[in-house]
Amino acid sequence: MIKRPIHRMRFTKSGYENLKKEYAELLSQRPAAVEDLRKAREMGDLKENGYYKASRQKLNAIDGRLVRVTYNLKTAKIVEDETTGIIGIGSTVILVNGDKETMYQFVGDLEADPSEKKLSLLSPIGKAVEGKKEGDIIGVQTPSGQASYVIKKVV
Repeated sequence: MIKRPIHRMRFTKSGYENLKKEYAELLSQRPAAVEDLRKAREMGDLKENGYYKASRQKLNAIDGRLVRVTYNLKTAKIVEDETTGIIGIGSTVILVNGDKETMYQFVGDLEADPSEKKLSLLSPIGKAVEGKKEGDIIGVQTPSGQASYVIKKVV
């Protein structure tokens, strides 16, 4: 049997703390979901029991998320913010494309939220800027074609 190396998910310190909070929240929700399922089973016929089906789905969702969160906690690699001027996790970057400036914060692999301008280094822009510094020019493949950005500032 061949053992593959475990892929360690990178997190910022705050992202890791949020994951621990989510784990605790899921654990606190589980007993109530188990109790709901127990009550639903006592009602009898499980084929026509909507309460049973809903309770089962809720418990399955909690258990599934618990498995994923537990794995991520076990394999997490917390990346410390470094102010070296080199872009990495924890960096906030201002990119300029023509006359448009956009600020992005680079976060851990599972913390990305593009609507809040939080990107992971696994994103197309993240891959392009990782390891770069202020003043560098990068190219990013977008749905509308190739785009060039100048790294104006690294915070």
